[in-house]
Amino acid sequence: MFDKILIANRGEIACRVIRSCKRLGVATVAVYSDADADALHVRMADEKVRIGTAAASDSYLVIDRIVEDARDTGAQAIHPGFGFLSENARFVEALDAAGIVFIGPRPKAIAAMGDKIESKKLAAEAGVSTVPGHIGEIEDADEAIGIARDIGYPVMIKASAGGGGKGMRIARDDEEAREGFRAARSEARSSFGDDRVFIEKYVEEPRHIEIQVLGDQQGNTVYLYERECSIQRRHQKVIEEAPSPFLDAATRAAMGQQAVALARAVDYSSAGTVEFIVDKDRNFYFLEMNTRLQVEHPVTEMITGLDLVEWMIRVAAGESLSFAQDEIKLNGWAVECRVYAEDPLRNFLPSIGRLVDYIEPEAAADVRVDSGVMEGAEISMFYDPMIAKLVTHGPDRGAAIGRMREALDAFYVRGISHNMSFLSAVMAHPRFAEGRLTTNFIAEEFPDGFQGREAGPLERLRLAAVAAVLSRMSGERDTGGGGSDELVVLLDRAPQPVTIGETGDGGWLVRGAEAEVIVEGRWSPGDPLFRGAVDGVPAVVQVDARGVGHQLTHDGASVHALVLRPRLAELFALMPVKLPPDLSRFLLSPMPGLLVSLAVEVGQTVKAGQELAVVEAMKMENLLRADADGKVAVIHAKAGDSLAVDQPIIEFEDDT
Repeated sequence: MFDKILIANRGEIACRVIRSCKRLGVATVAVYSDADADALHVRMADEKVRIGTAAASDSYLVIDRIVEDARDTGAQAIHPGFGFLSENARFVEALDAAGIVFIGPRPKAIAAMGDKIESKKLAAEAGVSTVPGHIGEIEDADEAIGIARDIGYPVMIKASAGGGGKGMRIARDDEEAREGFRAARSEARSSFGDDRVFIEKYVEEPRHIEIQVLGDQQGNTVYLYERECSIQRRHQKVIEEAPSPFLDAATRAAMGQQAVALARAVDYSSAGTVEFIVDKDRNFYFLEMNTRLQVEHPVTEMITGLDLVEWMIRVAAGESLSFAQDEIKLNGWAVECRVYAEDPLRNFLPSIGRLVDYIEPEAAADVRVDSGVMEGAEISMFYDPMIAKLVTHGPDRGAAIGRMREALDAFYVRGISHNMSFLSAVMAHPRFAEGRLTTNFIAEEFPDGFQGREAGPLERLRLAAVAAVLSRMSGERDTGGGGSDELVVLLDRAPQPVTIGETGDGGWLVRGAEAEVIVEGRWSPGDPLFRGAVDGVPAVVQVDARGVGHQLTHDGASVHALVLRPRLAELFALMPVKLPPDLSRFLLSPMPGLLVSLAVEVGQTVKAGQELAVVEAMKMENLLRADADGKVAVIHAKAGDSLAVDQPIIEFEDDT
């Protein structure tokens, strides 16, 4: 076993690797950029080394500097995490030359599987099912259109060196193929420094199911079952689970055996993942092999009891696997939600800023939080917007989902926008509960984007009951009219008349017009969370002061609650509502980012749907189009400008 390991990464995965190293008694070295000087992974490690400025290209991607730091600190091995240099064969070769062990596979396997074109050829040779397509480089858009016609629309245009959903476009006709080819090449060039793309048939009603493999240097290779990763947005995974609710035992075994065959074909040692696309008839096709640890590895750890990071380290140190395929057992079900710094109500645009409040759910045997942040930390525009991964376990799928819904309620983050309301909405969705998943789930179930989850009538009554109880716990006896039990709870200004009284055992009985609710729990003014039970069911409600009332959030639904005496509620209904300003004449930047290009000029007439500008944030290009016909009056920004959220870019003439 190694004495010291350097982690060539940041954020939650660096913290995750450090935790396994601590259990193994191995010292750790953290590297950090200027943006991460006070980051959690730096605080957790035994040693720290600055490697450069904030941009990844000047820090986490500089091979020579990281190799030198490993040598200077006496680290015998490097764990790359995921992203950055984790699948860079040149990095591994540099470590080999320096006599430092790479905790991962050999350069041959990385190079073979890192190139999507080459990997598909190898997969076919190894007897692995592959998607019909054109395996080769494409010179220009005209050639792309010709290939797409030969394969038959719809097709998927993909970056050869891609990953993380970048450099991918679906095309259903010639025009989309032309634009998709241009966009995929541009995104691939900026993200990977490699603009090669290829085209393959797009499988309708697809599921994304991947097999976790693990191999040692002695030639032993096993698969650790599958992960269902079909809940995706813009080809980026959002929710994962293990096992898949779709596979039967025969399909699971066949996919596992093919994954192992591919791993053996490239002499794979370490943890790796073979990704498949699966159609509605359980036909499966090879997508790619990720020669690294996956973001979603915790669900596999939950159902197998194995620490994948620990086994990566043990294998790199020369140890053999201590178990055979038939000794790996499935235990229950696990679900993972990726908590991102993004605004789901603004089409999931990235959000940056300081974590003013940050409270994780309490860790337990069935609840795990993998994070790399803490209260006061900064979510930077330079790196991935992930805040944390929330993972739950249960004896079956329903139990794991139920536990996830509870854990999301108990995860309190303020200061930046986040996607937990959306995650809760998916967990509560009937189709998700049934396991009827495809990679189109989000597009099909939220075709107009996510508008928030509305609380149903019973949920509203329960939130009204909680609001009434909070008013009593605040000592606001006067809201009841000198001790009266009659109250009106205004939920988003809609009145809910209730009566409230104590149950005698520390609880509260709240009666509405059509039902009654018993609320038990504890809370003090200023607490961000109410913890208790509603009608005997454990519940956590997030509580934020908003004016003279509270914003209550539970199970992804959020309402503003104001508790008043009946007469005050009558008067409040007469108060005018302040309307927001009309900004329809402006094209506003939907996120902080870089204005890459402008496609219009002053005086130009534009049509609805026409391209206006491209804004880049976190390495993703966002094309902004006109919502309606109009004429450009003023241009407020120029290409190359750094934009704040809601900063005006273009102003149109007022046609009123």
